[in-house]
Amino acid sequence: MKDYRRLKTDENSRLSLNWNLNREISKLNYRIHTDAIKDNLIPPELTPAQVVYTYANEADMLNVVLFGKTAKQWKDENPTAKGNMRDVATLNQLLVLANLESYNAVLINQGKNQKERMELLRLLAVQQLQTLETVSFKNLPKLEKNL
Repeated sequence: MKDYRRLKTDENSRLSLNWNLNREISKLNYRIHTDAIKDNLIPPELTPAQVVYTYANEADMLNVVLFGKTAKQWKDENPTAKGNMRDVATLNQLLVLANLESYNAVLINQGKNQKERMELLRLLAVQQLQTLETVSFKNLPKLEKNL
């Protein structure tokens, strides 16, 4: 029984570390994503409110692509939840989100409109989620603590 608890604790610790790592990667990719928005989708004549709307609209597009709902829809469905839907996302969802943010930045830089980007991003999300469902994180090599 003691060994089982130790193994479960080790596994939960590893999953928590992976989740936190992917959450941080998502935050870094968010910067890449917002820079592409700033450089390509926000003309200087926009008001501050319009700028905020543009960023929120792009973030919500990614939320709809990955989670099937906007941040407001999720919050309305989960009024007592702390944080946002990304804070309760699975490890696989966070990994895909990081990839979506990066890919959306590329598509924005290529001049694709939002409809085109949404279609391409949805295909990528479905493909990656299906692939990740077949991957066992137990078999992945562990990161060295000295890194």
